[in-house]
Amino acid sequence: MSTSAEQSSPDAAPSPARPGGVQSLGRAFEILEKMADAGGTVGLSQLATDVGLPLPTIHRLVRTLVDLGYVRQERSRRYTLGPKLIRLGETSSRMLRTWAQPYLTQLVDSVGESANLAMLDHDEIVYVGQVQSQHSMRMFTEVGRRVHPHCTAVGKAILALESETRVRGLLSRTGMEAHTVHTITDPDVFLAELARVRAQGYAVDDGEQEIGVRCVAVVVPDAPAPVALSVSGPSGRMTTELVTGAAPLLRDAAVRFSRDLRTGTAARA
Repeated sequence: MSTSAEQSSPDAAPSPARPGGVQSLGRAFEILEKMADAGGTVGLSQLATDVGLPLPTIHRLVRTLVDLGYVRQERSRRYTLGPKLIRLGETSSRMLRTWAQPYLTQLVDSVGESANLAMLDHDEIVYVGQVQSQHSMRMFTEVGRRVHPHCTAVGKAILALESETRVRGLLSRTGMEAHTVHTITDPDVFLAELARVRAQGYAVDDGEQEIGVRCVAVVVPDAPAPVALSVSGPSGRMTTELVTGAAPLLRDAAVRFSRDLRTGTAARA
């Protein structure tokens, strides 16, 4: 695929110029992101509409991505994200954990309880990083563990930024299983909980995933993926005072971590 051919193609829709940028490369990544937004599978016509480019242009770009292994064409003639992206995703997840490590460590030092990094992957929350507290009784969450968002503070923090339609769709797919007697299992009650999260600026899981465990979380603003930071510990130590005191520390860490992700420069405490 020739960059100059893409730029001079008569059927190519104009796109904002980026100093020093390569137009075809930018379009290719936009296609991958739109496919991810669609759940990983999309038809060519819908993709052309979503990206805002003529069908012939989209077809050329997608065929190049197929040839490279980053997109795959199914028998239905729809396109899916390709297997070659798996290695990139796994590596980037490990890097995300590495980048978050200083911020998690600072939270543990400040709050005294375990700090976690989690992200929304399709309809599930996956834990991608943790720094444990020094207490003999402490919370341990295995990196890679997957849970449903409705019963976790990190899930609530992330979903609080989503539209009601998207939240209801996710809840209908996951089923809102009751993990404890405290788990919210009613979509309307959960949506009211998300409104509370937005108002106070942080989310709390009060024994909803596991009895005797309390967690407070905030979303990482402007992150390239839905990501949240949290602090968790036994309910006896995670008092109301500790939770309200931890919330601003979490928000500060989240802002600095977000800046780090955008600029590549670690923010200092």
